[in-house]
This record gives sequence, structure tokens and C-alpha cells, in this order.
Amino acid sequence: MPELPEMENYKILLNQRIGGQTITDIQVNREKSININPELFKKTVEHQRIMTIKRRGKHLLFHLQNGQILLLHLMLGGWMFYGTEADKPKRTIQVRLSFGEQHLYFIGLRLGYLHLYSPKEAEQKLAHLGPEPLADDFTQQHFSQRIAGKHGRLKTTLLDQEFIAGIGNCYSAEICFHAGIKPINDIDDLSENDRVQLYKSIKIIIQEAIKHGGYMENPFFTGDTLTGSFYHLCQVYDREGETCRRCSAIIIMETISTRKTFYCPNCQV
Repeated sequence: MPELPEMENYKILLNQRIGGQTITDIQVNREKSININPELFKKTVEHQRIMTIKRRGKHLLFHLQNGQILLLHLMLGGWMFYGTEADKPKRTIQVRLSFGEQHLYFIGLRLGYLHLYSPKEAEQKLAHLGPEPLADDFTQQHFSQRIAGKHGRLKTTLLDQEFIAGIGNCYSAEICFHAGIKPINDIDDLSENDRVQLYKSIKIIIQEAIKHGGYMENPFFTGDTLTGSFYHLCQVYDREGETCRRCSAIIIMETISTRKTFYCPNCQV
């Protein structure tokens, strides 16, 4: 599932390619991917200029010239591709936004969605989300105050979008490895030094992942070599049974609340 770094990477690339451009055509192949009647959706969105694309947690917000917002959540298996009809992947397309000869394809939206909202509605839909981990006001003190009220497994807390927005399965594993803490540990057992290091690791891993285009492999456009390159830098995620690059111990996978959890039994305590 795309997490904060993947969506931030998409945001940057989308603003470069369609920011300021006008939507010339719309194709909806799966009505469940949108939230209103397809004809009304097309009537409201077609011929609108994309003013900017912003991100909140794992969501993208396409701000239209008419003040409306397209709210995107890719969920499990969702991704995007930008290019010509000849370039598009041989996959089922749920929604297509056209910009002349170029098109933005939404793929794998079986659980994900592209919903049309007013600014107030979009704000309400995202009101439950916790702070952005890279925001200036997300300080060490702020983090310490928030985690002080949490209990249970560290992994579960990091995945809680009301605690911090945007962290999912991949980056919770990588953050815990960087911090030297097992994700299966209970929050009540974390020392103050653990909590300080965890905060630092959140910042470092998220920034590094954005720099390398996230971990998901599907390129955003033909010739895109950045998107997904963080996958090869993952220290524990999806590396069950492989050796730790730091200490050569075998990476372990456990399941916590139905989510696969990866860690090094030697580097993390």
C-alpha cells in the first residue's frame, strides 16, 4: 500500500506534469471508484484546470479551478501512471483523466477511490488524521506528549493514522530498525531514550524514502527511474529469511494484528 513517501513522490511528479493544466476528458470505467453519478462527476470535473496537488497523510488532494477537490486514496494495490495511450500499462484502468495527448491513469482502485468533494467536505473526511511527521510543528515534545498516552504494541501505534498520518507497514518496520527497537515491543516498556530515538528515526526514514521515490515498484511514467528505488534500500521490510546487512542475523517476520512485521533479532532490542 502506498504510504506517505509514495504519495509525496506522486505529489511532486503530478505538480510538475499536470499542475496548471486543464482536464480535457474523463473516462470512468468503474463507478465504485467515484462517489457520485458518473455524468455529474464528468460535468463537474471536465474542463477544469488543476490548480495544485497537495498531500495529507496517504491522501492526495487535486484542487480544481472551480474550488472543488478530488480526494484520492490508493489503498491496497492502487497506483498511477502518466503518459500517452501507447505508453499505458496493460492493466485495467478504473479512471482516466486526460490532458490532451497525455493521460493520468488510476490503476488498481479496487479498494481505493477518487472522490469529489467541496473543501469543507474534504476537510471533514481528513479531520481524523494525526499530525504530519515532517511538519515543523511536529516536534520532539509534541511526539513525546502523544506517545505518552498510547499503550500496546509499538507497531500497532505507528500504523494508527490518528496517531501520526502516513506511516504504514513498510516504514513502521524501517523506522523501528533504524531506532534499534523491536516493533513487537510494548510502548509502556520504551525508555525515554527509546522515544527520543524513535522520533529521530521517523524523520530520517521518511525523508530518505521520499528522496528515493518510495518503495513501490511501478514507474509513474516511461523512463521513470526514481519511483520505487527505496525498496532496494529497505533493511528489514519484505526481507524475511535474508541476512541483516548490518550484523548478518536472519531477518524475522511475525504477524501483529494481521500485519506482517519484519525485524532483526540482533540489531533491535
